[in-house]
Order: sequence, then structure tokens, then C-alpha cells
Amino acid sequence: MREQGLPVVAPDGFRRAGAMKNGQLSRLMRSTVRLGARVKCRFALSAIKTMTPESFSDQSKEKFRTSADPELDSAIDAAMEGVSMDSLVGDTAAEGRERLKGVHTGTVVVCDDKQGELLIEIDGKNQGMAPMEQFDPIPGVGDQVEVHVERFDEQLGMYKLSKKGSAAASAEWDTMHVGQVLEGTVTAVNKGGLELQFGTGMRGFMPSGQIDIAFHKDISIFLNQRMKAAVQKFDKRAKNIIVSRRQIIEGERQEMKGKLFEELAEGQTRRGTVRAVMDFGAFVDLGGADGLIHISELTHRRGTKASDVVTVGDIVDVKITKFDRETGKIGLSLKQLMADPWAGAENKYGIGMSVTGRVTKIEKFGAFIEVEEGLEGLLPISEISWQRVGSVGDVLKENDIIKAAVIGIDTQAKKLTFSLKQAGPDPWKSAAEKYNRHDVVKAKVARIVDFGVFCELEPGLEGLVHISEVSDRRIRSASDVVKVGEEIDVRVLEVDAEKRRISLSIKQVKEASPSPATAVVPETPRKPRKSSGPLRGGLESGWFK
Repeated sequence: MREQGLPVVAPDGFRRAGAMKNGQLSRLMRSTVRLGARVKCRFALSAIKTMTPESFSDQSKEKFRTSADPELDSAIDAAMEGVSMDSLVGDTAAEGRERLKGVHTGTVVVCDDKQGELLIEIDGKNQGMAPMEQFDPIPGVGDQVEVHVERFDEQLGMYKLSKKGSAAASAEWDTMHVGQVLEGTVTAVNKGGLELQFGTGMRGFMPSGQIDIAFHKDISIFLNQRMKAAVQKFDKRAKNIIVSRRQIIEGERQEMKGKLFEELAEGQTRRGTVRAVMDFGAFVDLGGADGLIHISELTHRRGTKASDVVTVGDIVDVKITKFDRETGKIGLSLKQLMADPWAGAENKYGIGMSVTGRVTKIEKFGAFIEVEEGLEGLLPISEISWQRVGSVGDVLKENDIIKAAVIGIDTQAKKLTFSLKQAGPDPWKSAAEKYNRHDVVKAKVARIVDFGVFCELEPGLEGLVHISEVSDRRIRSASDVVKVGEEIDVRVLEVDAEKRRISLSIKQVKEASPSPATAVVPETPRKPRKSSGPLRGGLESGWFK
């Protein structure tokens, strides 16, 4: 505002006060009106009332003087008791000489709901306007707030303010400071980070490590996005600005963490977002702090990877199982909010019941079979087949669907035992009747061992071809003659149902089966000859007598 001849806005009907002497009254009125404090406005009115017509350069401006009001005069006199006009004017004039910068604590003096602004007094003598929308909740008159000085508006004669931590409406080199929050648009991406445009002609750079608290392999996803960033370093002469979005996020999370820790307690159910998935579990953002779901608390299933249950970005409900306020560690559980599949399992799976399940894991001692989500049991290697099984992997593979019989259940220990061989009839009971000696039958080569070949006659029924019965010529290994999976003809040599053994032969297949007529009849043992007396001859014959 110019010192001479510029109109001044004044309360109580004063629209134009004309040119004031030396500009002092102009600055006084401008300061007190924008402050919004009625007492200071009355200070200015008192100064006007005491001025004589000769103090105006134009006698026509006499009409702007107010009418006398005894009550108002008394109030003004009481308010101005002990305050000199010189000191008041001097303080007001001084504010124009020294501009404020950075963050300050101010007092709210007026809440203008219509304009959506707050009038805030800083240091008791400076005023500024800040948007209401930046405050949550909106402060009331007399409340203390922390604000950032953006700039001084020469036309309005007051400061433009913003809440501490909020993005400035405009950025200027003269008022910029480290920690100031700016809002700009990402205009370019390079290997080192992002380039941003703040307002008109002001550009900044954001290193890759300052983009987010989480790592982003592809930062091009931020191109053309508007984002808030805090000033970390700037050079007014070189027109360079280094900014950080991560600093803003960390500050917001710290505030949210404080509120969260005040409310958090063990046993609560909270909703969060999966932030990271590791081998040992998953980290979930609860809104300011991360909690860990250990892999054992992800699901009722056993041997499941964390990545099979949750992925980054999933929104999940979790139970707080552990909370240490001092260390900030939070333990979470996902499966404790799920129904326990073992509840009532003894009624669903009785002994001898046939069930269908999926092979989830292969071990040396057997295989784990899942009959429903979170409910699985063990199929021992001895219960896979009626015949000897050398390796579980030779018979079963992961994700195979099989039918098995329940042979044991313990709901307290959460154990189920299955049998594959008992799910069907025992083939050995009728083996002696179905496979006669010397019969030539079809068989499938199941596996080859050092001492021969195991051939499957039917599911669950295998016989052994000893290496001596593989070929009529000398061989080093049975694999020189047959291959696993090959279907061949074999001759039955012997069936022992009690010992569950069947002897087979490959080399005797081409030999003709002996007919009953030519079958070898075992010789009848000869009866011993009866002695007719002592033999004659020798010493007993008496010839030498």
C-alpha cells in the first residue's frame, strides 16, 4: 500500500479514508481490520476521532468522520489505557520492514466460514490467512496452530499461510526453507529419480530413494502424477531443489502410529493392507505401524508358502495376538479368525470311512493327504500298497487325487491316519486262485532292481522276476532286456499268498507248459530189504578154519 493517497478499508461505515498523514493511519487501519479483533479496531476509531480537520489535506474528507457515541468512547478509553498511539503505530509500521519466514506458532483470531479461511495472529503483531480445509479438525478462536509462512501479499498487506505439513499454494525462492512442503507434477523420469514442476518456472528433483518407503522397481508409474514433497536442499542462485516424498509419508505414518498405539490392544480385530510377503510370513500395515503374520498363523494348512495365501496389496482382517508398546512389535494372526476345521472332525471322519484327498507333501515315511482346507493326515508308506514300496515317490506325486480309508483319528492332537491299500479289496486273498503255476500272463514292469524286475499283475499285486529268470543268456542288468512301464509276458512259477510273494519268469515264457500226462511223477521211495541172515564170506564165513 502506498504511503499517500491509497484507499483504506475501515469498519463501521468507513469505506475510503482518503490520504492519511504520513501513511501511519493507513497502516494502522489495515493491520487492525485484518486482525479482526474489535478492540484494535476501536483503537483506530479513537485515533480518527481525535484527529482535527486540519490534519486532512482535503476538507471534503471531513464527511468520513463518525458520529459521537458515548458508550463507544468509554470502551475505547478503557481499552487504550496505558497504550500510546506512537508505540502502536510504530509496531505496525515495523512489520513491513522485516518479513517473516519458515514455521511459526500463531493464534486463531477469526474463523471465516464463508470464505473458508482462518485469520491468524503471529508473534502478537503480524497477521495472515490460512485455508480452513488444511486443518482437521478446524481450530476455534484462541487455539494455537503451527503454520508455514508462504509469502507476504503486498496488495492485502498480510501473510499467506498454510498449515505446517500442508503443501504450499505457491512457492517462492525468498520464503523457501528446508522442510517446506510443495506440491508439484512429475514431468520426467530418469535413472536417478523423478523431475517435478512446482508452479511456474520452478523445477525440482526427487531421488529414487526418496519416492516412497517401499521400493519401486519401475518408477515410471509416477509419471504425470501430482504429489507432495518436502524440500531437503535448495540453491536459490542455481535454481535447484532436492525434494522428498518419503519424508512426507514417514511423517504422516508417525502421526498415525501415535494414534494407533493409543487404541491398540491384544485380542482386537484390525483391518490392514499386506505390505510385504516373506518366506517366514507377511507384514501388514495397520495404518501407521506394521505387524507380522508368522507363516504358522497364516492358515490352518501345513507346509504352505506365505505367497500362496496372501499377496502384496491384499486387504485383510487380522487378530492382534501380541503387542509390545515399548518395542513396537505387533504379532498378528489370520487363521484365528477362520473356522477351525478340526472342530467336529471325529463326527465327519469315522474309522473305515472312504475319503478323497489331495497329496500335499511327499516324505520318506509317507505322504500328507488333505481332505479339506486345513485338515490333512498322514498316509504311512506301509499303508500305500499291499506289497513292499521302496519309495513313496515311486507311487505318488504331489497334487495327486486319491481315495483312501480312515484308519485313525485324534482331534486333540489334530492327527489323521489314512490307508491307501485298505481303501480297496485285498488282491492277495484271491491271488492263488487267479494265478496258477505255469500260467503265462500279462504284466507291467513296475521297477527294476539289482536282483531282478518287479512286475505288476494288477493294482496292488506284484511279482518278482529274479535276474536269473530274465534271460537265457548272461546279462549285467535286467534293464538290458526290459524297461520300466513296458508290458511283457511272464510265466508264473510260484504263488505264496501267506508270504505275499509271486515268483515269475521271462525266459521260460517260450517254453511249452508241461501237460498233465507228461508231468514228472515223483519216484516212490524203495522199501529197505530184509536181511536173511549173516552174510557168508570174510572172517565170518569160516573158510580159513
